[in-house]
Amino acid sequence: MIKKRISTYAPLAVISVLVIGMVSSCANMARPGGGPKDETPPVFVKSDPLPNQVNVSKNKIEIEFDEIVLVEKVSEKVIISPPQKEMPLIRTSGRKVTVELKDTLLPNTTYTIDFSDAIVDNNERNVLENFAFSFSTGPVIDTLQISGILLNAENLEPVTGMLVGIHANLEDTAFTRLPFDRIALSDARGAFSIRNITPGTYRLYALKDLNRDYRFDNATEDIAFLDSTVTPSVETFLRADTLWTDTVTIDTIVVTQVAEYAPKDILLKVFNENFKSHYLEKNERPSPRKFSLYFSAANDTLPEMKPLNFEHDDWAYIEKNVTNDTIHYWIKDSLVYQMDTLVFESRYMRTDSLMELSMFTDTLKMIFRPKRTVSRERERKKKEEGEEAAAPVVEFLKMSPTIPSSLNVYDFLRFEYAEPVDSFDNSAVHLEIKNDTLWNPVTDFTFGQDSLKMRMFALHHKWKPGEMYRVSIDSLAAVSIYGAPTDKFSQSFKVRTLEEYSNLYLATQGIKDSAYVVLLNSNDVPVRSVPVVNGGAEFLYLDPGVYYARLFVDRNGNGKYDTGNYAEKRQPEDVYYYPKSLELKANWDVEQDWDVFALPPDRQKPRAIVKNKPKGEIIQEEKQEDAENEMLFDGQ
Repeated sequence: MIKKRISTYAPLAVISVLVIGMVSSCANMARPGGGPKDETPPVFVKSDPLPNQVNVSKNKIEIEFDEIVLVEKVSEKVIISPPQKEMPLIRTSGRKVTVELKDTLLPNTTYTIDFSDAIVDNNERNVLENFAFSFSTGPVIDTLQISGILLNAENLEPVTGMLVGIHANLEDTAFTRLPFDRIALSDARGAFSIRNITPGTYRLYALKDLNRDYRFDNATEDIAFLDSTVTPSVETFLRADTLWTDTVTIDTIVVTQVAEYAPKDILLKVFNENFKSHYLEKNERPSPRKFSLYFSAANDTLPEMKPLNFEHDDWAYIEKNVTNDTIHYWIKDSLVYQMDTLVFESRYMRTDSLMELSMFTDTLKMIFRPKRTVSRERERKKKEEGEEAAAPVVEFLKMSPTIPSSLNVYDFLRFEYAEPVDSFDNSAVHLEIKNDTLWNPVTDFTFGQDSLKMRMFALHHKWKPGEMYRVSIDSLAAVSIYGAPTDKFSQSFKVRTLEEYSNLYLATQGIKDSAYVVLLNSNDVPVRSVPVVNGGAEFLYLDPGVYYARLFVDRNGNGKYDTGNYAEKRQPEDVYYYPKSLELKANWDVEQDWDVFALPPDRQKPRAIVKNKPKGEIIQEEKQEDAENEMLFDGQ
């Protein structure tokens, strides 16, 4: 619902043409043209062994097609079950593909060589989709299969080229200790199908296998797991197909037996545990008074820094970020920061060879190497020659303001100083509003230091839309810990009008737990996030444009999206996408109902912002799929 607030015949010539044509054809030995373009994929002709042959003892398989073929990206696309420790040799020769297995064949085992879309014809690169070849080393060939789709848990993107495997061993540790029993590879749409499974009950996993050992033994690998076990099954039924002589006359009715395998609609949500090795990435001393430590990952505590070449207990102001991975030390004592080299014994948490966090002791040398400048060199020469030095120039404490000329009504002013501030006189800060040609003082504002960033100060005020303001700060308002004062400052700015914005309200249906709605731009990048309150999410003061939305269920109530963890058997938080775009125009209020369960997860995300799309997918196909999803969504 949209409410408005306001208010596209010569024999000789013939012989000459023939002669020229003959000469030309002799000079250019080109392949004859003509005929329709080949758009048909290769067709299987024969093989040794035969498809689904039992009691096979040879490890060399030859498959022949009706035309010259190629196998593209063998290591990426061809998957063999059971998984092979040693890479098989796969090669092509004309119309034939040869697969030579290097591992010893297991007894009474069904083998599947899944080529996916790797086989193409030589001329036009027409793809033979979903081609797989199976045989058994025993008297029976297994035929069950399970299918589904892989989606990235956080953004519902299809996950391509990821291993999906099963374990008959139902213990949780099988995923981390043992290679998969059978595997498949997700295709360009994230779909997978594990074929030729023995009857039984299994655990199902997905793995971005970085070291090709078919198990989850690297904490940086992407994974997915199903909470419940799966028991594959098959149901057969008869299907009648009608063959027509013409548009009104039936020729034959053919009855065929069809097998339907289950489960066939498994959804696996792929996530990464966001494991990062802890170590000191870099340390630097860019100025005499300051040195910095940069760690590779977030830390719960700060490192312990014990001075070794000077004695001082309270020797620095410590500036840190929220995650304690970037730490700046501002040295207090001038006798200390005038030293070229500072030596510390540093104790901090570091990931060891067993991938465990443990305390590590290191010796750090913080060296400052000053750069010679023209002015410094000139002053040095003057001193050597006995000339009188120039009068010292007052060095003011540098300030970097963030004040846009057109300020959002919900925003505030930011002032960042180059060094930590020792004292600040709030009475030296002035805010004025322009009425006609006069600047009138404003007193109901707050100015203070940011609670997380020690060098950042902020000015907050309830701005009047469309009005002109001016902020001024007197000189000497602040003094740094090194005694440097601030210079005077003044800047005017205008607050945007309400008519420039659009407001959006999404009435979320079906969500009972705490949740957040994230508004996205056309690149699927978050713009703003708000909590769901009383069954809805409200976005105020939005710039006009096209947006998209996703929702995540905030299970732990921390206000942010959280990934999963296999050791804790914790799935990532659930994510849903609004299946349409949201067009917002200036001076509009838009209200929209959203049933988050109206569509299955793999059909929720609008194709316009899906990044992982099959090659050759065209815009018309996107529009058609989006239209079908919208009809289904609106019909709920």
